[in-house]
Amino acid sequence: MVTLIPRRTRSVRPAGLLRSRLTLTDLLAESVGGILQRPGRSVLTMLGTVLGIGSFVTILGLTATTAGQISSRFNLLDATQVTVTDVATRDGTSAGYSFPADLEARASRVNGVTHAGTYWQVQPAGPVTGRQDGTAQDSGIDVYAASPGLLPAAQASLASGVPINSFHNNRAEPVALLGKSAAARLGITSLQYQPAVFIAGRAFTVIGILQDVPRLPALVLSVVIPDRTALRDFGLPQPADPARALVSTRIGAAQVVAAQLPTAISARLPGAFQASAPPDPHSLRSAVGSDVNSLFLLLAGVALVIGALGIANTTLVAILERTDEIGLRRALGARRSHILAQFLSEAGLLGTLGGLIGSSLAVLTVLGVSISRHWTAILSPITVFPAPLAGTAIGLLAGLYPSLRASSIEPAESLRR
Repeated sequence: MVTLIPRRTRSVRPAGLLRSRLTLTDLLAESVGGILQRPGRSVLTMLGTVLGIGSFVTILGLTATTAGQISSRFNLLDATQVTVTDVATRDGTSAGYSFPADLEARASRVNGVTHAGTYWQVQPAGPVTGRQDGTAQDSGIDVYAASPGLLPAAQASLASGVPINSFHNNRAEPVALLGKSAAARLGITSLQYQPAVFIAGRAFTVIGILQDVPRLPALVLSVVIPDRTALRDFGLPQPADPARALVSTRIGAAQVVAAQLPTAISARLPGAFQASAPPDPHSLRSAVGSDVNSLFLLLAGVALVIGALGIANTTLVAILERTDEIGLRRALGARRSHILAQFLSEAGLLGTLGGLIGSSLAVLTVLGVSISRHWTAILSPITVFPAPLAGTAIGLLAGLYPSLRASSIEPAESLRR
């Protein structure tokens, strides 16, 4: 009896049947074709990535640009300003006015001080009018008392006339300066005929019109009189709104000047005055950047998540619609890796296009805002150049699961549908 033992069978590749390949050129062509096959859907899919990447680049660019403007303005104006408050009057330990008569001379002895002057808001018993009978346009115009050194310290400029000087102040002269807005409301456009304004029925000759007061813009809307005149005619400052001194300094000296001024003004009672200097510009820039970024970067992150979900959803829908095509390709020899690479490259290409368009729109937005505001645009290459790569990464991550699902489709199963 002869027993036949079968030999181990092995698959033999038919002659002439080559292993399928997918070149990079073919992969790109298939990806572009898949995107262009449904252009409307592709545009809507990219929109989320465009908004997300564009928001990130725009926010970072505008933050850097505005921080630069804050830095320049801060260093030129605010960093050279110190304000001294009469806290003794505010707290009720002084009878309304604690600053010495020679405040400006005492402050000038502090190294770094360029100008100093006192001011406070006067509370007259009547309104400011252009006539004694009160029939001219008026009311709502504030009155401020100021020493001669205040206007230089506040960097005030005159449209016409002369400023309050030590002669006016020492003699308590009834003279006044009008801010340009206050002068317009009172109908005073020229000083040729020595016009007068009436404060609670008292006449004050207008000797000048203020054009601009950068450090105290409220004076442009007000009437300014000598502080000695204010003390004589209207009394002491109110404890709720005490007198203050404005001190201008050289750049970089504000912090040191603020520490020395209370003692320089009154060595016997330095606690009667409180000097405040502006914050450090680096801290201010950090605070501004943090406040802006914390809000808008969150919104940009939400837009990116929406964009990623849009890419994932669109890729998944495309796979369901092209199941027959996938099955046919698998039956003709396409490998799982080819299907995976095709759909993954489509998702990555959508993300890359979204990143390019978003970053381009963001750069144009920052430039447009800067030009309209007369700013210097600040765009960091570290912010702009990686943006398309970030879009690519988002597209690849969003398309990973749908692509894996597409590569797992069996030819026989898809062709039976």
